[in-house]
Amino acid sequence: MRAGAVALALLAWTALLIPVQAFALAFRLPLSRRVPRLYHRGVARAAGIRIRASGRPAHPRPTLFVCNHASWIDIVVLSCVLDASFVAKAEVAGWPLFGLLARLARSVFVVRRASRSGRHRDEMRLRLEGGDSLILFPEGTSGDGNRVLPFNSTFFAVAQRPVRGRDLVAQPVTLAYTGVRGLPMTRRERPWLAWYGDTGLMAHLWRVLGLGGAEVDVWIHEPVSIGPEGTRKTLARACENAVADGLAALLAGREPAMSRMCPNRIAPRRSVGARETPAPGD
Repeated sequence: MRAGAVALALLAWTALLIPVQAFALAFRLPLSRRVPRLYHRGVARAAGIRIRASGRPAHPRPTLFVCNHASWIDIVVLSCVLDASFVAKAEVAGWPLFGLLARLARSVFVVRRASRSGRHRDEMRLRLEGGDSLILFPEGTSGDGNRVLPFNSTFFAVAQRPVRGRDLVAQPVTLAYTGVRGLPMTRRERPWLAWYGDTGLMAHLWRVLGLGGAEVDVWIHEPVSIGPEGTRKTLARACENAVADGLAALLAGREPAMSRMCPNRIAPRRSVGARETPAPGD
């Protein structure tokens, strides 16, 4: 019953904002950058996804945010926290409804093969030169949420040349699923939220909507750049190490030094075992 009620709410929210975003994109209105974030914040609220973020995005723009990947929920969470578009695999563009949502969110679609990397690197560069920040999942696939898979360095090649006259900033971001229904999440429970392997999208979506809420930590690390002597592989390795260390710390319950609350916020970690009522205006 819970999953059905949330699904109906999400369908209504989606039907309301699709024409708004389509109109904004058609007439190139600044609103087109804000609607996807508004949409995902509504999705997070309806699905009971509560987010705590630590650290701050780099300035000035553009930035290449580099994050671990466990689920389609990552898209909702990161859109609530970061003002950026996603780099998505090309197949997503053809998915019913979800492909439309990805296109309306101004995603960059890429084929994750070395033979096609030059063309899609150029597409990423075009967006970055236009001032857009991008979110990249360099693992190339989603995992179980308990560990970080090796980063593919192919798309870090976009950082080998200056963007807008300066070195492109890459900023590692760690995303960790840490609670469910107001209780700390165990290693065995974390794959409930992860979407990987042979699990169908709709089956996973229905399971998540019926869970009754989840808590997610996002750690935005210090930015890095390729530097005069670096390569795309050294940059990929630096980002992978930062994200992996962050995931280990968050899953172990260790707090980042600086934390800020985000929409659909959750209580400090010491109180995560008890549900909190969101403050007015969250």
